[in-house]
Amino acid sequence: MSNEESIFHKLLDSLIGGKDVDAAKKKQLKNIAKILSKTHFKFYKPSSDQALPLMGKFFFDLYKALSSSQVLFNSQPNPNYYKDVCINFGLSENQKALIEELSEEAIVDNSKKMQFSQLREKVKADISSFTGEFDQNKIQMIDGLYQKVLLLKSFCTFDYYFILKKFDSTIRENEFSKTPKFNPIDASYITEDLKDFLIVLYSLPIGEDWSSVLQLLKAMRGGNEPIKASQLTKILARLNQIRNSRVFEMIIQLSTKNPLYEVKYEEKREVIVEAFIEKIKNEAQTTLKKVENAQKNSKADGLLNQIFGTTDISALQHYTEEQSAYFLKKNLGGFEYTKPLNYLKAFLLEYVKRDVRQYADLVLVRGKWATSPLTAEMSDAYNAILEYSEKITLFDKALSEESGEYGKKLKTLLPRADRDKEAANIIRTTLRDNNAIAREYIVGATRQLILFAKTTKLLIEDYQKQRPELMTNWKELERFAETPIKELGVNVYKKIYLVVQLMQGLVGNGS
Repeated sequence: MSNEESIFHKLLDSLIGGKDVDAAKKKQLKNIAKILSKTHFKFYKPSSDQALPLMGKFFFDLYKALSSSQVLFNSQPNPNYYKDVCINFGLSENQKALIEELSEEAIVDNSKKMQFSQLREKVKADISSFTGEFDQNKIQMIDGLYQKVLLLKSFCTFDYYFILKKFDSTIRENEFSKTPKFNPIDASYITEDLKDFLIVLYSLPIGEDWSSVLQLLKAMRGGNEPIKASQLTKILARLNQIRNSRVFEMIIQLSTKNPLYEVKYEEKREVIVEAFIEKIKNEAQTTLKKVENAQKNSKADGLLNQIFGTTDISALQHYTEEQSAYFLKKNLGGFEYTKPLNYLKAFLLEYVKRDVRQYADLVLVRGKWATSPLTAEMSDAYNAILEYSEKITLFDKALSEESGEYGKKLKTLLPRADRDKEAANIIRTTLRDNNAIAREYIVGATRQLILFAKTTKLLIEDYQKQRPELMTNWKELERFAETPIKELGVNVYKKIYLVVQLMQGLVGNGS
């Protein structure tokens, strides 16, 4: 008897007296026994409180009929397997082909055959075509199929053998060559088993169409039917009779002397299609991102080798991937532009302060220009490039944990981030601000390099003319050049062109 029922009876006892309650209870149980006797199910003998052999036979017939299905379900205990087979059952041939096209292997293979922009559009179109076939009817069909498969699985894998051993201790598991000899047993011995069975039984949507489930089971078994449609129809009809007659509820009520007992179960519904669609989309987009990053890194490595002769570049001390890792581990974000800012700073240190400065000293300091606006534009660009170099240095120092404005703040807040939401938010905001500064410097410096390179190209062309138009003293400048002017100018232009390509590839065309 449950706590609620016990409280109910105690309340009745206090109001009308215990004897009257007992009498009412006995009367209820007597009525239940009378109703039970009128059913054609001879499963129970009220006078001796015994479960009869016919109950054992009922469970044995179920056990035998469902044995192949039970073996099939027990061979696949993972619920995700049933999600996959139910979804696959509902997919069109076109959708199955699209899933193949959206697989990691196919996307990587296609990346070798087409431009990335084409690949991105193809993946986008394939996802759109794939998801477009999922109308509400198809989604409901697949979700409903999965629900019925799980409920049938619970019904088929119910421990019938455990109940049958109580009726015949000599019975062997999955042996159906002869009918066991069932004996009457105390009903109390199987009361809890009956309660468990009723939960499974009442959860089963008996009146629904099971044809798609049977087709799925047949496919799962390689074309063999674990249970025939006619056989399942008979079982469901029998179960419907059991349920409508409430025979097992009445047996439990009589055996437990609890006329208030009723079956309690929860209907659990799980939708699987939406999660599957998101999984396909996310996996395809993740693969696409991997391909993009791999192509960017491959292109970047090629450019780095052309610019520096190596891919191992180190110019920053604090705005680094190593420092970023501390924040990423705690899901706080991180430094987004460590590579491009590091490469840019290395270029400014190694080439701007050497080759570019040498060229600028020649043409801007010693050169005699025929037009001053062009001189001013190149001079402003050069000075801005030098200023960005200093800004990047100061920005990197500001992230020093020992002395930097940002670094000290981040170092102080990081240990508190796990338990202090405000500290975590401040870190995220600070990191976003740092990344905005880094991007601003990359974009700004790159634009100035482009301006400087454009004028350099004009000067290279002017130098090769029989009658130069921009610079009037090229012959005089040759005496001051450590490297031939044309060679120096071409080298400066090529290096800037390469580093601009590098920045645009890593940061975007916004640079």
